[in-house]
Amino acid sequence: MVNFWEKVKASLREQIPSHSYGMWIEPLRPEGVKNGSFVLSCPNSIIKQKVNKSYVSLIESEIHNLSGKEKGLVIEVSKNNGDHKTDKGTRFETAPVKNQKSVPGARQLHFSDISGDIQAKRIFQKDFTFDNFVVGMSNDFAYSAALSLASKKNAGQNALYLLSKTGLGKSHLSQAIGQQILANYPEDRVCYITAEDFAGEMIHAFRHNSIEKFKKKYQSQCDVLLLEDVHFLTGKERTQLELALALDYLLEAKKKIIFTSCYLPSEIPKMSEQLRSRISCGLISNIEPPNFSTRVRILRQKSKRKGYRIPSDVTEYLAGELSDNVRQLESGLIGVAAKSSLLGAPIDLNLAESVVKNLAGRKKSVTVESIKKLVCSDFSISMKDIVSRSRRQEVVRPRQVAIYLSRKYTDQPLQAIGKSFNRQHATAIHAINAITKELKIKSPVKRQVDILSKKLESGKF
Repeated sequence: MVNFWEKVKASLREQIPSHSYGMWIEPLRPEGVKNGSFVLSCPNSIIKQKVNKSYVSLIESEIHNLSGKEKGLVIEVSKNNGDHKTDKGTRFETAPVKNQKSVPGARQLHFSDISGDIQAKRIFQKDFTFDNFVVGMSNDFAYSAALSLASKKNAGQNALYLLSKTGLGKSHLSQAIGQQILANYPEDRVCYITAEDFAGEMIHAFRHNSIEKFKKKYQSQCDVLLLEDVHFLTGKERTQLELALALDYLLEAKKKIIFTSCYLPSEIPKMSEQLRSRISCGLISNIEPPNFSTRVRILRQKSKRKGYRIPSDVTEYLAGELSDNVRQLESGLIGVAAKSSLLGAPIDLNLAESVVKNLAGRKKSVTVESIKKLVCSDFSISMKDIVSRSRRQEVVRPRQVAIYLSRKYTDQPLQAIGKSFNRQHATAIHAINAITKELKIKSPVKRQVDILSKKLESGKF
């Protein structure tokens, strides 16, 4: 059951933005099958409500695809969720950190909810600690900078900008900082939120006349701000203004601020100079893809934590073939363990090769141009249409789908993808976000993307 759920999660990870996956899918645990329905448990009612609202259909679809059986889905709140309430009714979550100074009652403060359906609250992943971060030449400086800030050893270091491509560990380090601070300084108020949710929370505050409460939350009720994916603020002028003002307060008060992004501040389009200067004021630390020896150590550590027994030759083979990012490594590891369990086959090089060809091979053969041709053929539009300035829906939606697939199946940066479609970088981000939202519901677009994805993965294009 556990191995089957890991395989479902690996598929979901490919379809859900990383911050959303970490927040809502990662905490789910398989409990078995009850009355013909697949039962998952979660830590609290917030996650249950969000999963039921946004992800049930997607999870059911993946369970059906992988098992070949139609099963319902039931989400239950675990009886051992570790949450409790204080006498003032404020929610807290325990935040233990391995091999670090133990502080009774260390907690992550969740601010009172002012955002309605927009959940700005975040729960740290327990595995995202400094102890579980594998350090190598590609990330040793970022690790040292993050640990120094979390330990408050350098009084002059108050801001850190973690820069890397997707799946290389910037979210891991960001959350590790938060958990370390909570363990050693339990009175500190830590706020962990994505830029996308920050913008949504601010919009909600304006619509419900609670903007002063929103400002107070970030200006005077926050000691440590962990802001993920700041590049999503591109073009959001009012949100950028409010964030810049909040950062002024925090920086002046010597509070800790950690940003993460896939792009340098100078490369984020349509960002005000006021905000750009604030997020550039701290140390900028880049995380590169891990080298071979580091990938081997990552696989061994993850195998140990998950209880997998992977032969050394298979571990080294996976490390040699899957070199893009840590997430790809984990997908390969889970795929090998799951296939071995489902087929009752030994874990050897032949089995590993059959898993790897689906993970590494597709990116070597799929190009932006081949995706454009496939989408044009499927939607019955011309190559001229898809790169035109047309805003007709029958052209816009295929263009968005093609940009989304180009981001998912190629190694091209967003700037290059946008340029291939005669579009700016910000437009490419908007297209990806638009299709990502469609994938969360049972829509014609989701079905079309699923069909195109299968063609790309099978090489039939």
